[in-house]
Amino acid sequence: MPENTQIHPSASVSPKAKIGEGVVVQPFAVIEDDVEVGDGSFIGYHAILANGARIGKDCKIFPGAVLGTVPQDLKFEGEITTIEVGDRTVIREYATLNRGTNATGKTVIGEDCLLMAYVHVGHDCMIGNKVVISNTVQIAGHCEIGDHVVMGGMTGLHQFVRIGRHAMVGAMQKTVHDIPPFVMTAKDRFEGLNVIGLRRRGFENDTIRQLRDAYRIIFQSGLLIKNAIEEVKKSCDMIPEIDEILTFFEGSAKRKFIRPYSSN
Repeated sequence: MPENTQIHPSASVSPKAKIGEGVVVQPFAVIEDDVEVGDGSFIGYHAILANGARIGKDCKIFPGAVLGTVPQDLKFEGEITTIEVGDRTVIREYATLNRGTNATGKTVIGEDCLLMAYVHVGHDCMIGNKVVISNTVQIAGHCEIGDHVVMGGMTGLHQFVRIGRHAMVGAMQKTVHDIPPFVMTAKDRFEGLNVIGLRRRGFENDTIRQLRDAYRIIFQSGLLIKNAIEEVKKSCDMIPEIDEILTFFEGSAKRKFIRPYSSN
């Protein structure tokens, strides 16, 4: 181990694990054989890093969090897979993050994320950078969450749900539909554009206006989604953000898309 690494004598750290410079491991933490922990990371009391965990630099894993345990998937047959956590990500108390299956081989949490207490991330999920996931959010396997997404507490995601970048997902909702980029949702329905979030992240007013125009066509014109997409192509400027919306809707989807509150 590097000389400046601090591992409490009561912690169980495999000599086969790769521990970086300046890592702190608190009492009763467990780090198994096939684990890598980046420089400057902090592993709290009773946290468990199971085989396959790959922790980036300057991460904080709080007490009781469990990363890298086997997937809760009846098809899992013991294949060697990983869970990757990006630099500077914070995992709060008692979160549980499972590693991947042979479907993708890994579960991925991006950089600069905050996963609050009791969050569950299922196998083969792909979570982007600077994502905030509030307390007790439960994410089933194979979900995809884009950069800068914010998720309200006590929300559950059905497997294979996709959430586009800069979306804000309401609290205490059952989410079974795909959520496109830049929007807010409540009760698994379209609530409007995430204007405050976009402004905080430096989006220009003209871009926000064009995003509003596109979503008025998609969700408030009464057109079928496929027809609304064609109308957006004809009526809106093809700025990168509009193109991102169209790519999301035209991409491979295993779930249906959210609809506005006015839909039956």
